[in-house]
Amino acid sequence: MQVIGLCRFSYPAIGGFQVEHGSIEERIAFLYAEERLEERFQLMEAIALPCLRAQTDQDFELIIVIGDSLPAHHVARLRDLCADIPQITIHAEPPRKQRQVMKEILNAARRDPKAACLQFRHDDDDAISVDFIARLRQTLQDCPGLVAKSKTLAVDFNRGYVAELGASGISATEIHRPYYVASLGMYVQGNCPLTIMNFAHEKILRFMPTITISDAPMFVRSHNGYNDSRQKKVRPVPVTPIDDALAADFAARFALRQDDVRRIFAPKGSCGGEAPPPSPGPAVVHGTG
Repeated sequence: MQVIGLCRFSYPAIGGFQVEHGSIEERIAFLYAEERLEERFQLMEAIALPCLRAQTDQDFELIIVIGDSLPAHHVARLRDLCADIPQITIHAEPPRKQRQVMKEILNAARRDPKAACLQFRHDDDDAISVDFIARLRQTLQDCPGLVAKSKTLAVDFNRGYVAELGASGISATEIHRPYYVASLGMYVQGNCPLTIMNFAHEKILRFMPTITISDAPMFVRSHNGYNDSRQKKVRPVPVTPIDDALAADFAARFALRQDDVRRIFAPKGSCGGEAPPPSPGPAVVHGTG
């Protein structure tokens, strides 16, 4: 069964953000601010990509959606970070309504619309367990009767961590949280045009049967300076520095490593100096294939 993931990387959608802006130009200026993008790249490199490289089931696709106005040097940096993950396609779009454009991209990525598929979302600052794809497939195989009766079906792995990443390493706390974006998957029947982007993730249980699995931590949700959902007044989540045992678990389960985090978030000029300039070349691949 085809498995399709979708990741937005600072895509300037019309709608789709909790932080509001007066115009699309203001939104683009906010999203593309150098300080903000630097943190997004650090998080992408440290947390979002390693878990994809390490998936035990490599038969999946991930579409990273960017704006067609993302500056070329940032596109080149993103391309370089993803170069060793063949499952990733970078897709550029002009500003459009959030849900409509994402639904179109997901449906265009289906190799055979008559066949069933699995879909998931992947935020650029979160990690999924390295066995997420394998367990998503297995869960559907374990529930043939429910699958046969359902046009759509959600699979929610609701146990994981909230973490903060920085030059000193990882601080975290374990949580149980249903229907997060991270480690939430969806089955879509053949000839069904619905996608995981038709539904707000925390409301998906209103529209289809869901399977909840809580046996192991399956996601790391990072809290950082630019979480869209945390720009307004929200309750803080206390975290503490992880010990060696938990650091080993993070490396094994999420390919999230203390040494890499410290290196990536080290102040510029330390630990080897400035990063090399991005390589030249075509800025972006358009399309999903």
